[in-house]
Amino acid sequence: MMQTYISLEQIDEAAHAVQTRTSHKPRVGLILGSGLNGLADSVQKADFIPYGDLPHFPVSTVEGHAGRFVIGDLEGRSVLVMQGRIHYYEGYSMGQVTLPVRVMQRLGVETLIVTNAAGGVHPAFIPGDVMLITDNLNLMGMSGLNPLMGPNLDEIGPRFPDMSQAYDRALCDLARKVAKEAAINLREGVYAGLSGPSFESPADLRFLRLAGADAVGMSTVPEVIVGRHGGMRALGFSGISNKANLDGSTVTTHQEVIEAGKVITPKIEKIIRGVLREM
Repeated sequence: MMQTYISLEQIDEAAHAVQTRTSHKPRVGLILGSGLNGLADSVQKADFIPYGDLPHFPVSTVEGHAGRFVIGDLEGRSVLVMQGRIHYYEGYSMGQVTLPVRVMQRLGVETLIVTNAAGGVHPAFIPGDVMLITDNLNLMGMSGLNPLMGPNLDEIGPRFPDMSQAYDRALCDLARKVAKEAAINLREGVYAGLSGPSFESPADLRFLRLAGADAVGMSTVPEVIVGRHGGMRALGFSGISNKANLDGSTVTTHQEVIEAGKVITPKIEKIIRGVLREM
C-alpha cells in the first residue's frame, strides 16, 4: 500500500485516465470531508469515477467517504469534487494522500476548496458551527511528514514554496460576504492538522489551544500545501463536529462526526455555492 513518492509520469497517467472518462474541463476542485458528501449530489451532468478505477490511485477506506470523483457543473462552474478523501492514517504515504490534488493540477484546476469535519478547540465553538480556515498548523509536516519531501516536481512548482498566505485572502473575503448575506454565523480560525487516527487526549487539546489552534482534524493541511505548491488558490472550511474534550469528561466517536455532518453540510453548501456564483 505504501509508495513514498509519486512521479510526474504516474500523476499524468492518472490524469489521462480521468480525461478519458469525462468531457468536462473542471477549473475548481472540491474536497469533501467526513459526513460532508452531500454537496456532491448537487453536481449536474455529473460523471462518476471511483478512485479504484484510476492507475496508482489510493482507495478511501473510511466510513463517510464515498471514494470517487464527481465531475460536472455546480452554480455555473465546471467542478471536480472529491467525494471522500484519502488520509495518511489509512496507511498511505503523503504522496498518495495528495495524488488527487496533483491530478487536479494536471487537469487545469486552478482553485481548491477543502472541507473537513473537525473538533472545536476554541471554547466558543459548538457542534454544528462552520469555521473559515484562515491559517493552519502543519503538525504532521513539523514531525517530518511534509507532502513535498522527496524529489521536487519542478514542472509543477518550486522547491521551497511560500506558505505565508496558504488560504487565499480574496476568497476568504468572498466567503465572509456570502455567509453574512445567508445569515450564517461563520466562525474563523486556525486549523491544526494531526495524523490520527486516534482522537486527541485532553493534554493534546490543551497544548493545541495554547499553540493557537481553534479546530483540529486529520486532513486538509497536506492537500493545501500541495495545492499551493502548484499555484492553486485555496479556500478551506471546517465543520465543527464535536467540542474539544479538554478535561476528559466526554468520549468522542466517529459516528458523532458523521451525525454532525447532517447539520453542517447545508451551511457549507450555501457558502460554497455562493462563492462559486461570485468568483
